[in-house]
Amino acid sequence: MKFCSDCGAAVSLTIPQGDNRPRYVCSSCNVIHYQNPRIVAGCLPVYGDKVLLCKRAIEPRYGYWTLPAGFMENGESCEEGAARETEEEACAEVTNLRLYTMFSLPHIDQVHLFYLADMPNEHYAPGSESLLTQLLLEEEIPWDELAFPTIGRTLRYFFADRKEGHFAMRSEALLRPVRAN
Repeated sequence: MKFCSDCGAAVSLTIPQGDNRPRYVCSSCNVIHYQNPRIVAGCLPVYGDKVLLCKRAIEPRYGYWTLPAGFMENGESCEEGAARETEEEACAEVTNLRLYTMFSLPHIDQVHLFYLADMPNEHYAPGSESLLTQLLLEEEIPWDELAFPTIGRTLRYFFADRKEGHFAMRSEALLRPVRAN
């Protein structure tokens, strides 16, 4: 950041009085510009014994498989963001959303939230950010072609939990890049 979004003056990286970390502070109007993690919200849509995956039509990781998810918008709840992303990327309706996995990724300033969700019908199609959408059985998951580590972890937890008959909510901090599987 070089300039203040309030007045246009130059900003400098400094520790404001009463704070404990560097922030961009305007040299003219003294506005502190906080930079906080971005939240990615998505769903693990389930229909019968299958899960819905999307093949990405955008970077990063173009052509790799993912759960429908994306950055939240201002003015929406986490659940609304997850359902909206599922509609946008997979043209699918989801119900009964319950928080299933939460990953803190401080190395990329993001938090990923995935909601276990029911698909009330088998209607889905690729949205503008997807090349392909598909309902897949566990043995059909393209494990080596998953876009992000949080996707693989969420899917592995789901299939293990399904065998146990209990779906525990999980929260993890991934402190460095990890493999998708």
